[in-house]
Parts: sequence; C-alpha cells; structure tokens
Amino acid sequence: MKRKNIILIHFLFWFYIINQGLFPLYIGKLDENLMTDYNYLKEVCISAVLNMITFYTIYWLLPRLLKFKSKLSAILAGLMLIVLNTAFRAPAEFYMWKIFDTEPGKEMIFKTIYMWNNLRMVIVIGIYAILIRFMINWFESQKLRDELINQQQASELALMRSQINPHFLFNTLNNIYSLVYRKSEEAPEAVMKLSSIMRYMLHDSASQKVPLEKEIEYLKSFIELQNLRIKQPDFVSLKLDGNIAGRNIAPMLLISFVENAFKHGSKEPRPGILIHLSVINGKIKWIRSIFWGVSRFRQTVLRA
Repeated sequence: MKRKNIILIHFLFWFYIINQGLFPLYIGKLDENLMTDYNYLKEVCISAVLNMITFYTIYWLLPRLLKFKSKLSAILAGLMLIVLNTAFRAPAEFYMWKIFDTEPGKEMIFKTIYMWNNLRMVIVIGIYAILIRFMINWFESQKLRDELINQQQASELALMRSQINPHFLFNTLNNIYSLVYRKSEEAPEAVMKLSSIMRYMLHDSASQKVPLEKEIEYLKSFIELQNLRIKQPDFVSLKLDGNIAGRNIAPMLLISFVENAFKHGSKEPRPGILIHLSVINGKIKWIRSIFWGVSRFRQTVLRA
C-alpha cells in the first residue's frame, strides 16, 4: 500500500477518535460544570495523547509478537504489553492532570479508578491498533500477490515465446530457402507471411491483450507456413464459429495447441488436424485440436 494511503488511514482513525470525545460538546449535551476551566477539553487532549502512545506502541510491536514461534509465548508477551501500557498510562494521566489542573497539587491524589479506566482504554485502543495493522498488511499482501501473479504470467509468456520462436523460425527459413532455390512463385508470399508473424511476435504480442482477429490471422499464417513443409494443403481443417469482432485475448495463447498438433500428428489421414474455435457470449467456448495417429484431444474455455 502506498505511504500516502497509510497516512490517510491513520488520519481518519484519529479524526474519528477525537471527534468521538468531542461529540457531547457538538450536540450541547455536556454538563456546564465540566467546562469550568476547560476541564473537558483538557480531558480530551490528555486522553488523545495517551491513546496515541498506546496505539503506536502496540501497532509497531505487533509484527514482532507474530514472529514468536510459540503461541503461548506470543500470548504472554501480549498480556505483558497490556500490563506495561496500563502501568505507564495510569501515572502518566495522573501527573498530566496535576500539571494542567488549577487545583492545588496536595488535593490531587492517585485513585484506583485511574488504573481501571486506563486498562479499559489500553484494551480498546489495542484492538483498534491490531485491526488497522492487519488491514494494512492484508492490502499490502494482496498487492504483492497480484504483482507476483503478473510476474509469473509474464515469465510464462516469455518462456512460451522463447520456445516457439527458434524452432518455428529455423524450420520456416529452411522451407523458404527451398522455395527460393527452386524459384517457386510461393517464395515471396511465404516471406511476407513470415514477416507478419515476426512483427506480431515482437511487437503486438508485447501487449497484455490483442484483438482476437489478429491472433487468428497469426494462426492462419502459421498454418500456411507449416503447410510448406508438409506439402498437403488439405492436411489442416480450421473452422471458426461465432462473432470474433471486438474480442480481445492474451497474445500467443492459442498457438501451443496448433504447434503441438503439428509436432505430434500423423500425416496419413485427410485432414490430419482438425481445429474448431467457437466464440459464444464473449468466450472462446472450445478449441479442439485432434491429430490422427496420436490419441490426443484438447478442449479449453477461455475468455475473449
């Protein structure tokens, strides 16, 4: 979580706590005797200072308590923290009243009620400190988790690209070399398709999302270049259903299905590879790659 957001959470919390103390003054329900020599405002100020000391003591020490290996040790340390806070607050409140009160010091005596009131406030403020600390930690852990997921997805995508590019590139260059060597009329078109595929891999696929039409055009170009090696135009059957316009998808997400079909498929039947891609209600409902000769079938649901 950003530092400014953490500061805002703390500011709003203390704004709420202080205004809770001033609320009787806002609605005019305060006894006039309590306003003599501004005693009520003094009480609010003293309470706010002591509450801040208690809050931030527990707030900063809580992570250290959570690192205890033994739960019993953590509980005992927490109880000790409450006792020490109360032992500090009670005499601190007493002496602060001695400083600010107008009565003679000899009339100010330490009372047991100081201990009980301060114990109650330590527990209440401690609960607030724990809740806020856990809330901030939860937001930070969620942000870290999202960043790790994004990094993992980026690494997986980069790994997939590195696996596809060299194998496909070298095979295609060999096929194009054969076409050029034989002075085939298919050579220029093959070079253009390879150029468009490389442009897509290097530039368009760097985005988080690409239009589904581009991904399908990439698949078609890939299939046509693979057909140069197989030399069987009817070997692959590609069927598209549904409306693909305006749909987006993660780049190079579909190519692994088709590439595996070419790697492991048999060349004997016609067609040897069946690819059926259907878009229904904004989702790629299924992608099927069936390659005869090897008993394999894939079905996937993706959001487009």
